[in-house]
Amino acid sequence: MLRTLGVVILVSLLATACSGAEPGSSQQDEETRRAPAGRETASWDYVALGDSLAAGVGAERGYVDLYAAHLRNGTGARVRVSNLGVSGQTSSELLDALRKDDSMRRAIEGAEVVTFNIGLNDLGHAGAAYEEGTCGGEDGEECLREAVKALKDNWDAIAAEVLGLRSTGNTIIRTPGLGYTPRAEGGLEHYVSEVNRHIASTARSKSVPHVEIPAGEVGMSPDGVHPNDAGYATIADRLRALGFGPLHPR
Repeated sequence: MLRTLGVVILVSLLATACSGAEPGSSQQDEETRRAPAGRETASWDYVALGDSLAAGVGAERGYVDLYAAHLRNGTGARVRVSNLGVSGQTSSELLDALRKDDSMRRAIEGAEVVTFNIGLNDLGHAGAAYEEGTCGGEDGEECLREAVKALKDNWDAIAAEVLGLRSTGNTIIRTPGLGYTPRAEGGLEHYVSEVNRHIASTARSKSVPHVEIPAGEVGMSPDGVHPNDAGYATIADRLRALGFGPLHPR
């Protein structure tokens, strides 16, 4: 039997509990901090925000470290990574942290590069309730509608918080949206599509370069939810393709 959105993403919520990734951890890959001799042009701080995909669960190197390597190789800059990805994080939790966590806000204020992805866990909680028959509403999908509305509102507020601390005029700000677009079956597919359309619209309106990555383009780890090394490489490659403006125009 094919798994629906709720089952697929619920696995993510369970798997992250034993992933070993620590919330709010700061990771500095020596390779990404050291520019090749003769190519150094700048020293950049890179702050990554998001859930287990930002944390890199499921692979040796997540898209954040891989994207940092692209930054170094593509610009010659020295790049120091502060990975603030938190496994299991929802959009409400990220928004709350952005508003209340002074250390996070200071890190973003001092960053030349910021990436963020969020939303899979929001849809996962609602999808699990749908699978259990506790979603509510005459059609059994009320919690999905509520989750989508809340996620859209939170996404706008998250973007506003980030842009209140850094500007697209002097910062490389990028987002892969949900991280990747999860598979959904039948009547659930339109909820995921609605979220993706909203993310794309918000990103365009705020001049934040954005990529939407279908699940079929991402290699998956054995848990069937988190990307594997090749999957994270795909996300990082798609972010790299957006270029490194405004700090390193083409």
